[in-house]
Amino acid sequence: MDNNTYTAGDYKNGSPVRWCPGCGDHAILNSLHKAMATVGVAPDKTAVISGIGCSSRLPYYMNTYGFHTIHGRAAAIATGFKVANPDITVWQISGDGDGLAIGGNHFIHAVRRNVDINIILFNNKIYGLTKGQYSPTSDRGFVSKSSPYGTTEDPFVPAELVFGARGNFFARAIDVELQISQEILVAAARHRGTSVCEILQNCVIFNNGIHNSITDREYRADRTIHLVHGEKMIFGKDMNKGLVRDGFLLKAVTIGEDGYTLDDVLVHDAHCESNFLHQQLAMMDGDTLPLALGVIRDVESPVYNEEVSLQVEEVRAKKGFDTLRSMILAGETWEVK
Repeated sequence: MDNNTYTAGDYKNGSPVRWCPGCGDHAILNSLHKAMATVGVAPDKTAVISGIGCSSRLPYYMNTYGFHTIHGRAAAIATGFKVANPDITVWQISGDGDGLAIGGNHFIHAVRRNVDINIILFNNKIYGLTKGQYSPTSDRGFVSKSSPYGTTEDPFVPAELVFGARGNFFARAIDVELQISQEILVAAARHRGTSVCEILQNCVIFNNGIHNSITDREYRADRTIHLVHGEKMIFGKDMNKGLVRDGFLLKAVTIGEDGYTLDDVLVHDAHCESNFLHQQLAMMDGDTLPLALGVIRDVESPVYNEEVSLQVEEVRAKKGFDTLRSMILAGETWEVK
């Protein structure tokens, strides 16, 4: 961050945005521009790297460094870029297909290594660019062009993958909830290490309304909960519902009924080193328990690219290397005549 003040417009390059009218990607792009302005990292100190898919067109609309790479390899390229350019803030843009199917291996290892990159995972539960095949996050039984009789497999839950890979930052938002989207993107940028922001996004052409059960304004307040570190886990249209402990599990209750008071409601601690409660919160699905939005986990841990840089300096100091050539010629050498 420098001493300049930036606006969202400073991160826009003026190119016409070529997503379908009504696509949730428009809202995410808007939120990202505003979040970047809030964080205040200069455009020329920022890189946006994507794979392949509708979401992966996003670098074209950024006044930053951008790299539209190959299918599923955004995390691998973002990792290499960050290690080579530690002073550049790196954003990775991936869809649920690009990031979790062909790119699934790179995704979990970027999270495991804790590379200092910010991953935005657009989740519309469909392959949009290739015209409507089911994706790794499509629900069992989902009918699509590649599953005309319904899928016969269970989907990935992005949060579950992040926690399984020992992730230290996970947040979630809905594309149309601009305030929460900006909130989690700002938090992701300020987190040291891999941050994963899942944004539930609507594909108006091939999977329109897939998230309606939680995004519809009529019952969004009762089926989602906005988690804020240090605040009570309260939700509902009247903000009279809360999450409490029920043995080892969570339970949603109405405050003032069945003997439950505000004192019984849990306080969110996003910085707790143990991920036990974070996983439970992240796995709530909006059915029996409200879907968790906001920053769910934000914990400090050693950062991969920083550890690599330290190791290079230690070896260089110990071995006396000052160039790559000196390192190569440091061992036994011989001349061929």
